[in-house]
Amino acid sequence: MNISVTKNPLLWVPSGYFTMALTYNILTAACVIMFSNLGMDNAQAAGYASALGLAYTFKPAFAAFLEMYKTKKFFVLLTQVLQGIGFIAIALILNLPNYFLPMIMLLWVLSFVGSVQDITSDGVYVTSLNGKQQATFCGIQSFSWNLGKLAITGGIVILTGVLHQNIFKHNPLVNGPDWIQSWQVAFIVLGITMFIMAAWHYKHMPDGSRSENAPPNAAKAGEMLIDAFITFFQKKSIWLMIGFAFFFRLSYGFLLAPSMLFMKDTVEHGGLTMSNQELGLIYSVFGLIANIIGSFIGGLYVAKRGLKKALFPLCICINVPNVTFLLLAIFHPQNYGLIASGVVVEQFFFGIGSVGFMIYLMQQLAPGKYATTHYAFGTALMALCMILTGMVSGYLQQMMGYVGYFIFVMIATIPSFLICWFAPFHQKDNS
Repeated sequence: MNISVTKNPLLWVPSGYFTMALTYNILTAACVIMFSNLGMDNAQAAGYASALGLAYTFKPAFAAFLEMYKTKKFFVLLTQVLQGIGFIAIALILNLPNYFLPMIMLLWVLSFVGSVQDITSDGVYVTSLNGKQQATFCGIQSFSWNLGKLAITGGIVILTGVLHQNIFKHNPLVNGPDWIQSWQVAFIVLGITMFIMAAWHYKHMPDGSRSENAPPNAAKAGEMLIDAFITFFQKKSIWLMIGFAFFFRLSYGFLLAPSMLFMKDTVEHGGLTMSNQELGLIYSVFGLIANIIGSFIGGLYVAKRGLKKALFPLCICINVPNVTFLLLAIFHPQNYGLIASGVVVEQFFFGIGSVGFMIYLMQQLAPGKYATTHYAFGTALMALCMILTGMVSGYLQQMMGYVGYFIFVMIATIPSFLICWFAPFHQKDNS
């Protein structure tokens, strides 16, 4: 495949996946912090932010329909422009006296726009690069997505804290309307970034070709989706594999939002009273680096032992280190390095363990006529688990307190161990 200078993958693969990560992480991670900053309690902050990821679970349902119209690049550009407009509109909506409902509605719309961006960006990648190039750029793809996550959970969160405290001269530990100005600036920065990315991809991204099995019309797309759905449930031991996709990361779903809220909650409420700047640095720099290193080591471990032998140890890695938050809640250390070390330990082992989930879906759940769609079903089940657990996590934490809740998170690891023990292996282990 000959690619012109302007279509060099280095000019659009990193930027494409970086941009994908911006949308997903502003919705599912940074919004937890924003909602808390604006005065929501933990139940509301965790519940609303988790619900914003719902559209990403529906990607398999409408992916085929996007194949019928225009080019994949067209939809990438359209979604990025719409996101730019949407993020700036949110900054303006925050000026309204009753901003909450229109803000949530627009964020929810943007989650659907972001999911379309994901589908079509992946489509450009798969149809524009040959097999060797896809393998070559896989690491760059993953690194770029993590860099986008860093830009949100670190850059944007830290930016709001610096603006709030040093520019707008507000108390960083007091939540309420004073935080609006800082988050308005953050959303304007995001909106401008989306416009820049759209302009960049207009010049450098290839169109992406139609898939070989692209449906010619909506009726055929519907038939393909139904057939994919039926054949999915005809797989041997499918309910055990569905259980694996749903329960493997169950405890992490319960942990995700409350762990961040715990970091910034006041000592009186059982938290560690950290600022946005401190929280952003811990999760986006130390935690993210630990996660990336852990993922690399996890891949090597699976390659050496094979997934069947490695799966249960990987389950231990993804679940047992959650105890670090229970210890932090019990002892309330004031040393920043000690707190950061707890997050590093948890994220490092989560990185190791999460490799097992993705490889199991690829090797055991996905194979067959509709491998891509069935893989998407599996990741959608995982996303659904994260959403459902996230939506109730804040309510449960407020009811139990942080110590009681983190004990509950450890109990919630039990289904993960059970499903890993009984997970079926019908396909040859290619690890």
